[in-house]
Amino acid sequence: MTGALVSVEHPQAGGPTVAIALGGGGARGLAHIHVIEVLDELGIRPVLISGASIGAIMGAAMAAGMSGREIREHTLAAIGRPGQIMNRLWSLRPARFSEMVAGGFRVGQFNLERVLKAFLPDRLPETFEELAIPLKVIAADYYGQCECVCERGPLLPAIAASAALPAIFRPVVIDGRVMMDGGLWNPVPFDHLAGKADITIGVDVIGQPPAGTADLPNSIDSLYGATQLTMRSIVTLKLEKGAPDIFLRPDVGRFRVLDFVKAEEVLSASAGIRDELKRALEEKLSALSAR
Repeated sequence: MTGALVSVEHPQAGGPTVAIALGGGGARGLAHIHVIEVLDELGIRPVLISGASIGAIMGAAMAAGMSGREIREHTLAAIGRPGQIMNRLWSLRPARFSEMVAGGFRVGQFNLERVLKAFLPDRLPETFEELAIPLKVIAADYYGQCECVCERGPLLPAIAASAALPAIFRPVVIDGRVMMDGGLWNPVPFDHLAGKADITIGVDVIGQPPAGTADLPNSIDSLYGATQLTMRSIVTLKLEKGAPDIFLRPDVGRFRVLDFVKAEEVLSASAGIRDELKRALEEKLSALSAR
């Protein structure tokens, strides 16, 4: 973005306001860092952030006051290399056998709250109320079969619930409700921004399997590919009902949902979204100033 853009860091001064929705997509959501960095470059501070899954994690860091550069540096330091990931995961090992078997063995289901404690920056506060920017975290109520919007109270359980990908992470219980990955219900929660700002932005990192091949996917790729189909269908219907002012889809399709160790590659492949966002914001801000 250029210096000609109107800064909305202080919306009370009369400038246009911006709200942003960061979508779910696992490691593909590392592309959100570009969007946050561009907003920083322009001095734009959103008046509201909504997020699902990895979007909730990135959104929480942004809402806590971290800059895009700080988020990038922390991300690469925490997950940029396999050794770093293993060191942090090793810190999660149970101290006693009784802790390991508490609640019974759960093959393939990890406690995401514990995992996030090892990887999230210390800057994140304990509650929503302590955030510098209002945040809406989207989770899915397993038994209620509905969306749950978390925006007050403890922050970590809400983020963990929103990112609790089924079969890999165990669901999170919040106020007696069993919660899991919010991206399964609302992959890009831009509908929660409606009427909240002059310019709304949605960032879709669902991705899609690379085209141009007739190879049959393996069982894991088939599972996640089917999830992508469902999420894509949801977003398509939502866009028809009411799209945000700016809708972005970074080039992240070739990465798998758990490719966090490829953080630098994801960031490199999705860098083109920076100029796309700058152009879109210039157009929207120019249109608003011409009124």
